[in-house]
Amino acid sequence: MTDKLPAMILKEIHINGFKNIAEASLCFSPKVNALLGNNGMGKSNLLDAIYFLSFCKSFSGMTDAQIIRRGDDFAMVRATYLRHGIDEQLSLGITPGRRKSLKRQGKEYQRLSAHIGAFPLVMSSPQDVDIIRGSSDERRRLMDMVISQTDPVYLDALIRYGRALDQRNRMLRDGIADTSLYAAVEIQMDIAASAIHQSRAAWTERLTSIFSRYYSAIAGDGAEQVELRYDSSLNSGATLSSLLDSARRRDEAVRHTSVGPHRDDLEMLIDGMPMRRAASQGQCKTYAIALRLAQYDFLRENVGMRPLLLLDDIFDKLDATRVERIMELVAGAGFGQIFITDTNRTHLDGIIRRTGSDYSLWNVDSGVFSRL
Repeated sequence: MTDKLPAMILKEIHINGFKNIAEASLCFSPKVNALLGNNGMGKSNLLDAIYFLSFCKSFSGMTDAQIIRRGDDFAMVRATYLRHGIDEQLSLGITPGRRKSLKRQGKEYQRLSAHIGAFPLVMSSPQDVDIIRGSSDERRRLMDMVISQTDPVYLDALIRYGRALDQRNRMLRDGIADTSLYAAVEIQMDIAASAIHQSRAAWTERLTSIFSRYYSAIAGDGAEQVELRYDSSLNSGATLSSLLDSARRRDEAVRHTSVGPHRDDLEMLIDGMPMRRAASQGQCKTYAIALRLAQYDFLRENVGMRPLLLLDDIFDKLDATRVERIMELVAGAGFGQIFITDTNRTHLDGIIRRTGSDYSLWNVDSGVFSRL
C-alpha cells in the first residue's frame, strides 16, 4: 500500500542570503506546514530554498548569482531530513565566481547530478501554466525532471546526448563537411537518444492514467477527457543516425540540429484538442495541478518513499468546489509532508483541519517568518 511507504521529512532548515531571506531558521511539522502572507513577502522563496536543496537550482529559473540576496556575498541553505529512519544533513552554498558546493553528511559531491533523486519532491506553482501554454522546452523539462529523479541511467543518457549535440552543432556552425566526423558524433547521439526515447515513452504511458484520474477527481464527474501523448521523431521506429543523415543538408543550411530528443514534445489534450488552444484558465489550472499530483504518485511508487509536496499559491483562479476537492486529495493518507502557501488563511485552515494532524503555521513578512 502506498500509504504505508515512509515519508521523507524535512525537519529543519537554516537559510542565509537566499533571495529576500537574510536569515531564517525554521523547524517543521512532519505533516502540514502553512505559510501565510501577502504576495512578494518571501513565502515562495522558502519553498524555492527547499527545492534548491533537491535540484541544486532555483525553481524560478533564476541564475545562481541572482539567488544571492542583494548586498550579501554568498547564499547558504542547510537542512536536516529524516530519510528512511536516518537523520541526514544537506548544505548547499553559492559564492560568486566559485563552484557551487553541495555537501551531504559533511561530504562534498564531486558531481551534482549524482544527487538528483535522492531527496525527491514535487512543487506546484502558478508558473505551471507555462508547461501547458509555453514552448516544448517547458514540457521536455518536466519529463526530464521527473524521470531523472527515478532513473540515473536516464540522467546519464541526457548528459551524454547533450554533450554530443553541442559537438555536432559546433561542427555545423564551423562549416565542417567531413562525414566521418559527423558519423562518430552521431553514433554517440543515437545510443543516448534510444535510451531517452524509451524512458520518455514508458513514462508518458504510465503517467496518463494516473493524471486523468486526478483531473476527474478535481474537475468532477462528467468532466472533460484529458490525455498526454509523447511526440518524438523516433516514434516512427527510425534510428536517430538515419534521421540525422537525412537532415544533414538542411542542418548545414540552418547551422543547428533539427531532429532528435531535444525537439521532442509532450502533447497535452482536452477532449482531443490541444490544451494551449482549447482550454479555459480554470481548465489549465486544474490540468497543471492534476499533472503535479500524478507526478507525485509516480515518484512515490518509484523511489519507495513519499516525497515532499510543495504547493505554492495553487488555489488562485479556481472555483470553491475545485479548491475543496484539491484540499481533500492532498489531505489524504497517500501524501506525506506538505508545504503550502496562500494569502488566504481560510484555505490553509481548511487543509490543517482535514489532515487532523500536527501542523505549523507561519506569517511571512519581508523575508521574516513568525510562528502563529
